[in-house]
Amino acid sequence: MKQGEPLRQQDWTDGHVARWLPVLPGLDPDVEGAVTRMKKLSVHLMRVREQSLVDFDLDRQEFDTLHKLAGRSGRATPSELAADLDLRPASVTGRLDGLEKRGLIRRTPSRTDRRKVDVELTEDGRATWLGAMDMLGDEETRLLRVLPPAELAQLSDMLRRIMVVAEEGGGAGWKA
Repeated sequence: MKQGEPLRQQDWTDGHVARWLPVLPGLDPDVEGAVTRMKKLSVHLMRVREQSLVDFDLDRQEFDTLHKLAGRSGRATPSELAADLDLRPASVTGRLDGLEKRGLIRRTPSRTDRRKVDVELTEDGRATWLGAMDMLGDEETRLLRVLPPAELAQLSDMLRRIMVVAEEGGGAGWKA
């Protein structure tokens, strides 16, 4: 640290890196620090998400279905939802049955093809989905608010560049 620089606050990862450097002398502390922090933040946000599901009496599959439906402006066909969720149509039917029983969605005859049905969010379904989303969004905002807007934009850009390289590498897990 140079004279006149403010003390940098330490986090759990700083201790983690310090413990591993003597064990793995070739360890790049910046790479290890960045990756470990991303993992820990991801786990933290996953826990907040899971708590929001508990608070709104949803399981992950129900939330995912409501989320995909909301992403289609609250209305979709079962086959569109199956494609969005990367599931077979029969699997979506079971999910929709449970959500309909709870009053979170409704099935209506298709406006364009009388042989089909559309699925739409009810007001209760939208409110439940939004409540769970808001809980996670509030925590994301709380965490990222420590950065001024220019730094947040820079962070987003840096992570985008890393993601482009990761996505080019292929493999599973990149479908949103």
